[in-house]
Amino acid sequence: MTEAELQKVLLYNPNKCSGCLYCMIVCSYSHYGEISLDKAHLEVIRDPYNVGRFINVHCAHCEYPYCEAACPVEPKAIYKDEETGFVLINSALCIGCRSCNYACPISIPHFDETFRVSVKCDACKGEFLCAKYCSTGALQIVTRKEAMEAIKIE
Repeated sequence: MTEAELQKVLLYNPNKCSGCLYCMIVCSYSHYGEISLDKAHLEVIRDPYNVGRFINVHCAHCEYPYCEAACPVEPKAIYKDEETGFVLINSALCIGCRSCNYACPISIPHFDETFRVSVKCDACKGEFLCAKYCSTGALQIVTRKEAMEAIKIE
């Protein structure tokens, strides 16, 4: 396996999600020290096509991130850590232009009105607290290769 295939990512199983929002609670608390669903770097929404089911919208830490390509700052405020594969934002370099917010196909980076910069999942520095505290196991930490196999993308 290549180094990229061994990098850790989240894998979501909608069949296990209860919609409890605990992933959002732990995310906002770990990043802001408060429970605020608006400040979580992932989102649980009701599945509009399946009653009683939920969709977890979270950063895929893409292999080739559009958000990084859209960042106009040099050096880039949003970058892919080559070792971990995490797509991260350096808030000290972010100019708050929101280009990354618009470039992401699933709109993961979002603008923090208080700090006037874009923010997104940082994988809790490798701990993935959302998955660690997911009571149903709907969020799991797997290798990029395992995730690709699970969703059958080659």
